[in-house]
Amino acid sequence: MKAFHVVYEDNHLIIVNKAAGILVQPDETRDKTLSDYVKDYIKTKYNKPGEVFLGTVHRLDRPVSGLVIFARTSKALERMNELFRKRDIQKTYWAVVRNKPEKKQGRLVNWLVKNESTNTVTAFDHEVAGSQKAELNYRLLGEVNKHFLIEVNPITGRPHQIRVQLATMGCPIRGDVKYGFSRANNDGSINLHARRLYFIHPVKKEPIICKAGVPENGFVPTELKIVEIWHHLPIFDP
Repeated sequence: MKAFHVVYEDNHLIIVNKAAGILVQPDETRDKTLSDYVKDYIKTKYNKPGEVFLGTVHRLDRPVSGLVIFARTSKALERMNELFRKRDIQKTYWAVVRNKPEKKQGRLVNWLVKNESTNTVTAFDHEVAGSQKAELNYRLLGEVNKHFLIEVNPITGRPHQIRVQLATMGCPIRGDVKYGFSRANNDGSINLHARRLYFIHPVKKEPIICKAGVPENGFVPTELKIVEIWHHLPIFDP
């Protein structure tokens, strides 16, 4: 399994399509991280001596696939952090679920509390002590047999936000046993994919739109692959 594919690259940023199962940043497992893989790629491609600077702009959970942005300079890192802080970046995810949402589209608002010892998040429908407000928009893209494809646009960026909010709606993500799906995927992945990014380049001031193809590991169940129309639906393009 290849850890990543490069989707966009310039002197300031590199955006990659991460494989499920790859860590973005170190944890207690000490497994090689996506940052390490991308540094190796830059070092080899550009024959760079010494340390390679690579700033982590945001993260994806280990079992999630899709687009991750890294900064190649400290200036780009600072400016990308500001874009995220101001929510001036548009993110779109695809999720495969077994249960059909009651409404074809809507907004979910919850207050999330993370348990650091178990690395799980609980969603409440009202503010509680220590909680963070989480918001996302979703819409149902299509359905075939027993699976449904949901497009998600998070408004906030909380840990495990999409996973726990969809589960709270009654639609746990396929393979995500941590949040209520009946069984795990064979490779430990979950069917959540960071599909699309849109933002204004922090240095070049040009619009950047990136899309990542879904994994080849059965992310979309076989019976869903026949519905090609999903790949031609608008995905909130500006």
